[in-house]
Amino acid sequence: MKIVILERNSVGEDVPVDCISRFGEVIVYPNTVTAQEVKERVRDADIVIANKSPLREETLRDAPNVKLICEFATGYDNCDLEYCRARGIRVVNVRDYCTAMVAQHTFTLALSLSQKLFYYDAYVKSGAYSAQDRFSNFDIPFTELEGKTWGIVGMGNIGRRVARIAESFGCRVIFYSITGNSACAEYERVDRETLFAESDFLSLHCPLSDLSRNFIDAEALRKMKKTAVLINVARGQVVNNRDLYDALQSGEIAAAGLDVVEREPLEESNPLSSIKDSTRLIITPHLAWASLEARTRCVEEAYKNIEAFLEGRERNVVV
Repeated sequence: MKIVILERNSVGEDVPVDCISRFGEVIVYPNTVTAQEVKERVRDADIVIANKSPLREETLRDAPNVKLICEFATGYDNCDLEYCRARGIRVVNVRDYCTAMVAQHTFTLALSLSQKLFYYDAYVKSGAYSAQDRFSNFDIPFTELEGKTWGIVGMGNIGRRVARIAESFGCRVIFYSITGNSACAEYERVDRETLFAESDFLSLHCPLSDLSRNFIDAEALRKMKKTAVLINVARGQVVNNRDLYDALQSGEIAAAGLDVVEREPLEESNPLSSIKDSTRLIITPHLAWASLEARTRCVEEAYKNIEAFLEGRERNVVV
């Protein structure tokens, strides 16, 4: 059994992957980006472990032995599911391994923006606080979560965890289902117009699809409150980055916290890269999922998925 790990670095060098060698010969690459690299590296593989590497007909057609694609992630938009289905290649993902961390990061972004933490931290460290003649400073207003409306797009495991935390802060929770198929009955489901009009905080937790791509665009941003805070910890392409830049610059919304952008890593050509004011925009480098605990669980879940496949059991099957 030949197992190829295309993106070892995606789970971090501090998290061991030695357990995978129990199943056969393991060939490890720190990172694999281009289609040509994928094609060459999976040619003789039986099992492919990946995260973002493109896995589709172009890269898999010359790899006749591939039986299993195991994602080091929940998302699988890097994989052509129709081609894999036609080839009889099983695709599995890891689920609910980073729910706690993504929910935590959602509120890290929301609280940092709503409380202007970066501004006040810099104010103190600059010496301005020491030089003033009063005990406090609140020159830039900040707000509470209590009494606010928290909107959610994507009411899966992460969305529900975020909803519970928002409730604990005293927020009213509403959500919108992009597919229209949500079975969630614990929270108020609203239409798209109501979501944009009423959300004080709007957090995105949906997978990327044709339905969710550019879900937040110029039209959506115009419908939001000028005091609204947008949080995207889903996929970068769910938010049109140019339209968000325009909305932040014109004051159509108050602030945005992003863990993902349209093309990663963030390119200098992305207009959002020019906004340096952290009271209006915070961007983190796609790390919301990546606590040490979550990355460890990711590897453990991938191990269990391979074990189940080799034993003829279905576990976390996508196709």
